[in-house]
Amino acid sequence: MTDNTRTTEDTVKLRSFRRIALITICAVYFLILVGATVRASGAGMGCPDWPTCFGSWIPPVSEAQLPDNYQEIYADRGYAETRFNPVKTWIEYLNRLTGVVIGLLILVTAWKSLALRSHDRWITIASVAALLMVIYQGWLGSRVVASNLQPGMITLHMLMALAIVAILLFAFARARRGVLAAQPAVAISRHFQRWFYVVLALTVLQVAMGTQVREMVDFLNHTQGEERSAWVSALPWFFYVHRTFSAVVLLANAWLVWTFYRSFGLHHSLTRLALGMLAVIVLAIISGATLGHLGMPAIVQPTHLLAASLIFGLQFLLWMDYRHARGV
Repeated sequence: MTDNTRTTEDTVKLRSFRRIALITICAVYFLILVGATVRASGAGMGCPDWPTCFGSWIPPVSEAQLPDNYQEIYADRGYAETRFNPVKTWIEYLNRLTGVVIGLLILVTAWKSLALRSHDRWITIASVAALLMVIYQGWLGSRVVASNLQPGMITLHMLMALAIVAILLFAFARARRGVLAAQPAVAISRHFQRWFYVVLALTVLQVAMGTQVREMVDFLNHTQGEERSAWVSALPWFFYVHRTFSAVVLLANAWLVWTFYRSFGLHHSLTRLALGMLAVIVLAIISGATLGHLGMPAIVQPTHLLAASLIFGLQFLLWMDYRHARGV
C-alpha cells in the first residue's frame, strides 16, 4: 500500500469518525437537556424503581395499570403523598430511553475509533474510555433514584455527563487536528496565549459557581417545596456573585472573539468557534436573568443548564483546537 493510499484511507476514516462522534456529542447534550427537564418538571421519581418502571419495562399510562401497592413503592422512597402522574412517569421513562440510545451511539463511536488506533491511539483510548464512563453513568443513575434524588448525587450525575462530553470532545478534536493544522494560528500576539487561558479560567470559574448555585436551588426545592417565587430571595450571597460575574465573563469572551477576528478573520475555525461560545454565553445570561427576575420559571431552567453545559464543551474544544492550530 502506497503512502498516498494510506493517507486517503485515513482521511476517509477520520471523516467517518468525526461524523459519528459529533452526532454522539449532540445526543449527549440532548440527554442533558432532557435530564434538566426531568428535574425542572419534578419528574425525577416518575419511575420509582430502576431500571424498570413500576416493575415493568413499559410504564403504565393510567392508574388502573399500576400494581395494588404502588403507593407503598412511593412511600419507601419518601414520596408517600405523591399520586401517580402519567406525564411525569413518561418524561422520566423517555429520559432513560434517551440514555440507552446514547449508550449505543458511544458504542458505535468506540467501534469506529478502533480503525484509527494506528493513526492516533489517543482517539481510540478516549473513545473506549467514554464507553466505560457511560456504563458507570448508567449505574450512577440507578444510585440517584435509590438516594431519593439527593442533590449531591444529582450533581455528581451531572458532572459525570460533562466528563463524558469532555472525553468525546477530546477524541473529536484529535480527529480534526489536520483541519486546524491547515489553519495555523501564528498571526497573533505572543502575549495572547497568557490572556487566552485567563479568559478560559474565568469561564470555568463561572460554570463552577453555577454548579454550586444549582445545588442551592435543589436544597431550597427540598426544604421550601415548589414555591419557586420565594427561592431567589432565599438564595445566599453566592448567587449574586455568580450573577454579577457573568458580565465579566461576557466581556472577556467578547475580547477573545475580537482578537481572533482581527488576527485570523471570520472564516477561521477558531473565530467561528469563539463566536459560537459567545452566543451561548449571551443565552446563558438571558436565561439566568429570567430565572432571577421572574421567580425561577421551570420552563427556563433546562435552557440555562444546557447553555452552561455547552459553554463548558465549547470552551474545551476551543482550547484543544487552539493547541492544534499552534502545532502543539
